[in-house]
Amino acid sequence: MSKTILIVDDSASIRQVVNIALTGAGYVVIEACDGNDALSKLDGRKIHLIVSDVNMPNMDGITLVQEVKKLANYKFTPIIMLTTESQETMKEKGKAAGARAWVVKPFKPQQMLAAVEKLATA
Repeated sequence: MSKTILIVDDSASIRQVVNIALTGAGYVVIEACDGNDALSKLDGRKIHLIVSDVNMPNMDGITLVQEVKKLANYKFTPIIMLTTESQETMKEKGKAAGARAWVVKPFKPQQMLAAVEKLATA
């Protein structure tokens, strides 16, 4: 059975690039445009991995990670931050919130897929 990945990014073009890479690798993809939209899609179905931007309107990625970790069904779901942020302080905030990996944009789809393959849980 295919693994399901939630992509969260306010940029439609980034969501499209990530979606194409993941669906091409056999994953099922759900898209959300910000943290609030992402939380609305965590409706009990199995999500194997979340890939989220940091800087988004309405709810940023760090807050999203904190909120996801409060949900019983999703608190162990691995989260990859896919962002332009490369500062160590921001990476530390992400790690403290519960993010498992940090991929900096611009990125190579293979680099992101390698992180996804390591973290997508059964």
